Amino acid sequence: MADYATSYELFQALKTAWSLESSSSWSPENPAKGQCSVTSLVMQDLFGGSILKTKTSGGTHFYNVIDGVKWDMTVSQLDRPIPFEDSPATREEAMADTSEPQYRALKGRLAQQLNSRST
Repeated sequence: MADYATSYELFQALKTAWSLESSSSWSPENPAKGQCSVTSLVMQDLFGGSILKTKTSGGTHFYNVIDGVKWDMTVSQLDRPIPFEDSPATREEAMADTSEPQYRALKGRLAQQLNSRST
């Protein structure tokens, strides 16, 4: 998937990068809350692939497919299992669920986290 040692390290970097700047739903108790759209955009920036979506009781949930493998880095925000519809989504749809400042905040904070882990 990437130059990063493990997907676990990437997940840990994301958990640290998620903040109120990247989602107004963020909380220390549930750092992934509201981060799915912005995270799917940043993941696509880093690794390519495509963005998928599925309906949940809370709205549309976004995640990625990279090299044929489904990656949902924000599934921990959900309080129950969901049936994944795997409907194709566009960057525009994911961006409509977030904002440019939230996107830039997560992208910048994640880059800082990954750079600090590689040094």
